Amino acid sequence: MELRERVAALMPRAKKDLAELVAFRSVADARQFPPEECEKAAQWVLDAFAQVGFSDARLVETADGSKAVYGERPGPPGAKTVLLYAHYDVQPPLDEDAWNSPVWELTERDGRWYGRGAADCKGNILMHLTALRALGDDVPVNLKLIVEGSEEQGTGGLEDFVPKNADLLRADAILVCDTGGAAVGRPALTVSLRGLANVVVSVKALSSEMHSGMFGGAAPDALAALIHMLSSLRDAQGNTTVNGLDNTQTWSGAEYPAGQFAADAHVLNGETLLGDGTVSDMLWARPALTVLGIDCPPVVGSASAIQPHARARLNLRVPPGMDAVRAQDALIAHLEAAAPWGVHVTVEREASGQPFLAETGGPAYTALRGAMKDAYGVESASLGQGGSIPLCNVFHDTYPDAEIILMGVEEPLTLMHAPNESVDPDEIARMALTEALFLQRY
Repeated sequence: MELRERVAALMPRAKKDLAELVAFRSVADARQFPPEECEKAAQWVLDAFAQVGFSDARLVETADGSKAVYGERPGPPGAKTVLLYAHYDVQPPLDEDAWNSPVWELTERDGRWYGRGAADCKGNILMHLTALRALGDDVPVNLKLIVEGSEEQGTGGLEDFVPKNADLLRADAILVCDTGGAAVGRPALTVSLRGLANVVVSVKALSSEMHSGMFGGAAPDALAALIHMLSSLRDAQGNTTVNGLDNTQTWSGAEYPAGQFAADAHVLNGETLLGDGTVSDMLWARPALTVLGIDCPPVVGSASAIQPHARARLNLRVPPGMDAVRAQDALIAHLEAAAPWGVHVTVEREASGQPFLAETGGPAYTALRGAMKDAYGVESASLGQGGSIPLCNVFHDTYPDAEIILMGVEEPLTLMHAPNESVDPDEIARMALTEALFLQRY
């Protein structure tokens, strides 16, 4: 049987397995979800990979308390080594009422499979498993596996583990399977990642709430001051304008058509997008500031009072060519300088991670592009990724000679991190075939 036919024949099993894996509420946050859900998911992953030749698969604990699944599958003497990566933890479901089907139950609708983690990143775990099942014993490389359990939590468990266990994970090529194509049926390799620099800014103006009728107009308002500060971070066109950061860089790879982006992003007015650059410039080449949350009184229950304090959590995405720590410094300095009316401002540093730019001229990239063309029938594109995967820089620093390849099943319609996350099963099949062909040829 041809490899493509073997992959197709395995898809019913892939659906069954993904349903089992999605059913685990493996959110790596013990404050909201039972930790045993992550433990069950980890054990499921271990057992599944043990059945495809990783006979020594085991759980390894990382510094943040999460458990990663590690294993090896030896190939012929002298063969190259490929490390397969994915993660089994998922984002919280957010507003469960916004889901059109049960969050933790894989549901087929309009040709897609819905459920939290169906794409990010449990769909990629099934991509690995389907590729290996299709190959059977015909794997002419050494394989290593690492499937982590705290990627979405951002607590750096695996980032700490890798350099401390460098020989354990050393490989010639590393398949970081946590991205996706340009669209369904349009394959792509992610060659750049934005870094991040998060802060929490707190504003204090008064020692107590004060009656807005008696004191409003002369007394400084902490919430209004915060709004003033946040508004200084964008210009009229929506460009991010943090003092000291270059917001004019351009993207040289494949373009993201504006109409497609507007549809993918569910923009209400599809003709209105932010910034004075192309969509690709704004997503992959320039800094981007997002207000993640604001602490202030809700509308229901609010009083006629001046707010004495307010705070906001900010996320700054940092493109390749820009240092994340310096960008965080610039954001802090900008906020402090923008504070009006003598209010007191404190800025707490949260996570930061450097951007990543892949080196794409090696034999693994050549083999992977060929495999992707044969699987999809079209040439692959080189795209950026607005998200951040700090682990890629850890891999690069620890294994400077390894080729790091970012790919996966997470095309734009998946709605990762949002309600109604889904995966296109054809993407699992095509990417599994891509991986299988690559492992045969590399």
